[in-house]
Amino acid sequence: MIISAPSDIAFVVLGVPIYWYGVVLASAIFVAVLVGNKFFNFINGDSKKDIILEYAPLLIISGIFGARLYFCILNSGYYFSHPIEILDIRQGGLSIHGAIAGGILSLVLLSYKKNLKLLNILDSLSCSTILGQAIGRWGNYFNSEAYGIPVASQKWGLFIPEMKRIPQYSEFSLFHPTFLYESVLDLFAFFILGFLLFKFGKKYRGLIFFSYLLIYSIIRFFIERLRVDSAMNLGNIPIAEIVSIILFVVGFCGILFVIVNNLKIHIEK
Repeated sequence: MIISAPSDIAFVVLGVPIYWYGVVLASAIFVAVLVGNKFFNFINGDSKKDIILEYAPLLIISGIFGARLYFCILNSGYYFSHPIEILDIRQGGLSIHGAIAGGILSLVLLSYKKNLKLLNILDSLSCSTILGQAIGRWGNYFNSEAYGIPVASQKWGLFIPEMKRIPQYSEFSLFHPTFLYESVLDLFAFFILGFLLFKFGKKYRGLIFFSYLLIYSIIRFFIERLRVDSAMNLGNIPIAEIVSIILFVVGFCGILFVIVNNLKIHIEK
């Protein structure tokens, strides 16, 4: 099966093209906020009900800002020469690792301002975030980006237009649809995290957040090994792989801490 390259323009309004990337990204954010709010209400009961919806603009702006800043830093050579393009995100250029960092920072500030339990918010939104990622990866499809190495067979794969191909792979036309691989894996991870949240979310604060870091780091690490368009490498190792390893360690240690801490509280009781 060959997946054809789509048009990147969804429609035109008053002569201004509206890109599918933006439509998909907006849909992903909308779903993630609604689902995250539902999860937060479940964990907290009636306490601070719907506060995620109330502060959604702050969370969205900080996430997008972090995602763009991170991407531009990793591609600083290009953006130093084209600074005006830093503001142009219509055709892509957002990093999920930057979005995670920006989102966490805004949640830390929100929890402090509204006297909320930080781990409860992180648990709720990390679970819904990976659902948003599963949807958002389809924006890469419409942009013909975030694809993998050429497929061995010419009978299936993602067709990438010549103008969107990495120069060293210009003679190839069919590539691994890594956006699709990650989207499916993210959706699977969402169901795992959702199960953990409803089963243990009220008792083991932080378990879902650290599980998210661990699970997504595994997904991204192996997907990154297939991709040919990594933003920046240290030697021959993509930055995304290094960050994934760090997040895996943080997630693993965090899960151990949450479990041990809860066992200690249970024993003391």
